Amino acid sequence: MFDKIIHFSIHHKLIVFGMVLGLIMAGFFALKDLPLDAVPDITNNQVQIITQDPTLGAQEMERFVTAPLEATLLSLPGVTEVRSISRSGISVITVVFSDATDTYTARQLVAEKIAIQKSLSTGKASSELGPITTGLGEFYQYYLKVKPGY
Repeated sequence: MFDKIIHFSIHHKLIVFGMVLGLIMAGFFALKDLPLDAVPDITNNQVQIITQDPTLGAQEMERFVTAPLEATLLSLPGVTEVRSISRSGISVITVVFSDATDTYTARQLVAEKIAIQKSLSTGKASSELGPITTGLGEFYQYYLKVKPGY
């Protein structure tokens, strides 16, 4: 079989050259339609809720603000994960949606749940949606540690 291919290639150089040239041209035409991105977005759809209440400590934020809000957000359609972090006076909840859920639809669903939660609560906590970002924006966290004696 390889002998026939080699024999054909040697005796029909012009045809082989034309086929190679055709493959190169097809490659250039395919290249213009190829979607390229410097950093492709491979993360899932996320919506962040930032809640502030300067009168509450970390445990109170978790108990009175974060946990009830997480419980209501778990009932949204398309939610795959809900994670949170509570600090003194601030709570950040990240709701992860399936890839089939549109970003703006997810934000609308979360905003509706936040509005319901605000009407039910009596505290001073103010919840708002974070900006439209992806998980690629969360690449580095740090904290300051004071040396003893200072």
